[in-house]
Amino acid sequence: MVNAIFWLAGEVIHLMVLAIIAAAVLSMLVAFGVANPRNQFVYTIGDFLNRITEPVLRPIRRFVPYMGNIDISPVIAILLLEALQMVLADLYVRLATSGLAF
Repeated sequence: MVNAIFWLAGEVIHLMVLAIIAAAVLSMLVAFGVANPRNQFVYTIGDFLNRITEPVLRPIRRFVPYMGNIDISPVIAILLLEALQMVLADLYVRLATSGLAF
């Protein structure tokens, strides 16, 4: 049971990292004119990614100012999520070695 909870938490963190990367790539494609945001498919994907990633990025954007016109909040969010994943992995190892993870 504990194994499944830690696995699920790790997968959710991994999917959030992938969503942040996809949102950043789509944002750059729209900014450089490669993807047309008026296209229904592009708009739908962009809206979905924005709704998924904004709850994670919004608190970071409040504290980290823009550096020129560059938003570094996705990089900080990915680093924080990876750190959280490492903490969860360490916690799982400690539970497993103490005999509580089954």
